[in-house]
Amino acid sequence: MIIKIQLRANPMNIKELIYAEINKIEEDNLDELYQFVKQLANAKSATKPKTGILNKLKRIKIQAPVDFATNIDQYMSGEKNLDNIH
Repeated sequence: MIIKIQLRANPMNIKELIYAEINKIEEDNLDELYQFVKQLANAKSATKPKTGILNKLKRIKIQAPVDFATNIDQYMSGEKNLDNIH
């Protein structure tokens, strides 16, 4: 048995790297960096759609027999089977 493990960078390590680079920047350039970071954060939040749990649940599609909802108890107990999926 072969198990593949893909390691991703730890977010805290990335933040620490960013902080280390920020500490190298001259005071005169910090305002420009701040404006860039602020613009990047605003652009990312504007492009990310905010979908709530109800919107996610609406997208669920179920393939089941036509009478599935009506006879759910019979399907759950095994009296009926799921051979007639439409």
